Amino acid sequence: MKKVPFITLEKAREIRESIPTPFHIYDEAGIRANARALKQAFSWNPGFKEYFAVKATPNPYILKILHEEGCGCDCATYTELLLAEAVGITGHEIVFSSNVTPEQDMRKALEMGVYINLDDASYVDFLASLGPVPETVCLRYNPGGTFSLGNTIMDVPRYAKFGMSEEQMMGAVTRLMQLGTKHFGIHAFLASNTSTNEYYPTLAGQLFRLAVRLRNATGAHIAFVDLSGGVGVDYRPEQPRCDIRVIGEGVRAQYEEVLTPNGMGDVAIFTELGRFMLAPYGHLISTVIHEKHIYRDYIGLDACAANLMRPAMYGAYHHITVLGKENAPLDHVYDVTGGLCENNDKFAVERKLPEIQIGDIVAIHDTGAHGFSMGYNYNGKLRSAEVLLKEDGSFQRIRRAETPKDYFATFDFSEFHFGE
Repeated sequence: MKKVPFITLEKAREIRESIPTPFHIYDEAGIRANARALKQAFSWNPGFKEYFAVKATPNPYILKILHEEGCGCDCATYTELLLAEAVGITGHEIVFSSNVTPEQDMRKALEMGVYINLDDASYVDFLASLGPVPETVCLRYNPGGTFSLGNTIMDVPRYAKFGMSEEQMMGAVTRLMQLGTKHFGIHAFLASNTSTNEYYPTLAGQLFRLAVRLRNATGAHIAFVDLSGGVGVDYRPEQPRCDIRVIGEGVRAQYEEVLTPNGMGDVAIFTELGRFMLAPYGHLISTVIHEKHIYRDYIGLDACAANLMRPAMYGAYHHITVLGKENAPLDHVYDVTGGLCENNDKFAVERKLPEIQIGDIVAIHDTGAHGFSMGYNYNGKLRSAEVLLKEDGSFQRIRRAETPKDYFATFDFSEFHFGE
C-alpha cells in the first residue's frame, strides 16, 4: 500500500516561510476521524472511553482536540497531570498509570480525583498513608511467562518491571476493600506496536477471566477493564493496517463469552492508545541541506535524531516522501542522515528514493506519536516547532522552536561572562 503524505509541497513551502524547518506537523482532520472511528468500534460498550497516552504527544492543542472527541488522558507523571489539568481534563477523565511513583505525583493524582492505577501491591499502604483511599482504584496486572498469539511470542511479561501477579492483586483488592474502596479496575499492557487485530481481543479475554476470578474470590465489584495501548500502526507501506472495527468486535465477542454470562455485563472498557491515535497523523518536515558521496550516497537534513530518535534508538523504519516527487521513480539509494556526531543519526539506511537535490523538502511519516516527545538536546541541538494543519487547510504553530536561550536557561552564569 502506498503511503501518501497529508501535506503537499506547496503547503510545506507556505509554512516554511514563517516556521523554518524542521518542524513536526499534525493533521487535525485525520486525528478527529480516527478518534471517531475508535469510539464507533466500541460503541457497543456504554462505558467505553479512550484515555490518550499523553507521553506519545504531550501538546495541549492535541489534547484539546482529542478531548473534544470524547477522549481523556493517560498520565504517568506529575508534569503530565499538570498538562492535562491545564487543558481542563481532570477527575475520572484521567487514568494515572505510574511506576516508581514519587509522593508528589501520587498526592497530585489524589488531589485531582483521577483513576489511580497501582503498579505494585506495596502502593496500597502508600496510598493509604496519604489519606482516605479512593472509592475506585485500578490495579495493574502482570501474568508473568510469555504473551503469545498462536505460536508467535509477542512479548515476555516476566521480564517487565510493570504490574503485579494475580496473587498480589488478590491481596491488594482485599486490603483496599478493608480501607473503603468499593470499585476496581484491571489494567494490563502486554505487547507494544502490534500489527494484528487479535491482540486486544486476546488480552481482553485474559483480563475478563481474571476479573471473574477476582470477583469470585473477593466479592469485589469490577467497574472497568483497561486494555491500555499496544495497537500498532503500519510504519512500512507493505505492513497490514490494524482494523479498529474488527478489533472492537473481537473484544465484544470475548466480553459476551466471559463477562456477560457471569453477571458482569456492566464492566466498562477503557483504552490508552497513543501510537494508534496519533502516529499516522504526524510528519517531520525537513529540508535537504547537504549531500555527500563516499562509499555510500548520503543525504543530510536539517533535522536529526534529536527531532526523531526512533530510527537511531530502535532501528525503526519511518517512510520518507520527497515532496513534489511522489510519483518519481525510486532509482537512487541513499542513507538519509542528520548532523549529530553519532553514526546512528540516520533516518534511513540504503533507502530507495527518487533523485534528491539540496533544497528539497522531505516528509518523514508516522511521527505523530513518540516523535517530538522523545526529542532531546544532545550536541546542543534544539527541539523543533510543532504545527497543526487545521481542517480548513490553514495552519497554526502550537509550539515554538527552542532557542539557545531556552537551552541555557537552567544554568547559572553568574560566575561567567556568557554572551558578552
